[in-house]
Amino acid sequence: MSIQPVIPRETRADEIDLVELFHKLWQQKLLIAGCTLAVTLCAAAYAFLSTPSYEVQSVLRPAPLKELDELNSTGVYSLTPEDALKRVGSALESYSTRAEFFRNNPELFANLKGINKSLEQRFEAFNAESFSLIQPDSKRTDNLSDFVGLKLVYPETLDGVEILNGIVQQAIIDERQRVALDMEGVIQNRLNKIERQMAAARASYEAKKEAAIAKLTEDDKLQRAILQDELKALRTELRTRRQNRIAQLDEAISIAKALGITKPTNPTSLGDADNAGGQGNVFRTEVINQQFPLHFMGTEALEAERAALLKRKSDDYTEPKIALIQNKLQMLEHNRQVEMMQSRDNEDLFLAKLSEMREEAARLRSINLDLNQLNLVRIDRPAVKPLNPIKPKKLLIVSLSMVMGFMLGVCVAFLRVVFQRKN
Repeated sequence: MSIQPVIPRETRADEIDLVELFHKLWQQKLLIAGCTLAVTLCAAAYAFLSTPSYEVQSVLRPAPLKELDELNSTGVYSLTPEDALKRVGSALESYSTRAEFFRNNPELFANLKGINKSLEQRFEAFNAESFSLIQPDSKRTDNLSDFVGLKLVYPETLDGVEILNGIVQQAIIDERQRVALDMEGVIQNRLNKIERQMAAARASYEAKKEAAIAKLTEDDKLQRAILQDELKALRTELRTRRQNRIAQLDEAISIAKALGITKPTNPTSLGDADNAGGQGNVFRTEVINQQFPLHFMGTEALEAERAALLKRKSDDYTEPKIALIQNKLQMLEHNRQVEMMQSRDNEDLFLAKLSEMREEAARLRSINLDLNQLNLVRIDRPAVKPLNPIKPKKLLIVSLSMVMGFMLGVCVAFLRVVFQRKN
């Protein structure tokens, strides 16, 4: 015979019988159902009455290389498809691009909601909350090519497809304009550089030409001075010779007069004249290798030569070298090379590299690309109208609300059971 333990009455009172608890909760099934229905209705009201939000996105990829070939072939501006994609991606991320689109299309944002806020303030809040840039994950290696995109979450009151596609087009247009301005600036800078180089080449040419003219002129002046000095020295020498000849003639005349020589004679003839009375006719032949003294010329010849020398005004004709010097001086009066250099009409023709500079300048000015048709990127995925909103998720909300409402009803019923037992 087994003995059953005796449980005190106080202990049995505090214990909860699960079967009894379930029975008590079942008795409050209407309360639980009411709570479940109330929560479910509130959640359903929110799910069906709140404004749906939709999500659209546009994805851009690098443009084909041929689209940028004309731009790169100019040799002025270089842009790879990857660089073009990055530039457009930066424009998509830029607030200024979105703000410009907003200013150009305010009617698309007229239905933005905001209490006590201006349209600009509502757009700033919308921009901060609704736009996000799509980029490839740098940690992943399975990306076949670069891409960039823009995602927009928008309420049903807005046309998100038109807004997103418009902003993408705005970014592409803005970047085209930047490329055009960059290219225009590069071309203008190169033209300015060529102009400076041409001006420097002209200045250098002018300086070299002036230096060459100065050198030629100086050489001619120096040559003339040397020739004039030589001519002066020759004339002085000739004048000295003439004076010395006159002095010799004076001395010879005085000797001839003392000897009584009036006609040209020689020593033999003079001796024969003294012995002429004792001798007959004698013919002699003399071979003398020395010049006779000047007084044997006789006073008549000597005085005639002296008179001619005294009347002479110039000795130039007696020296052939003077004619040569005068000829050289005459040639130095005009430097034809200097005259030709000074009479050049178009001096640019004589600049060595000026033709190359002009050719490059003409090539730069002839660059006229229509960048309005330049495809910087390829729109791989334009924004299209979504089929379903991303929120609110009605089925999920209603399902969760039913579970939460049932749990709330059970909790309320359980609390009632506990309080009733204590009382």
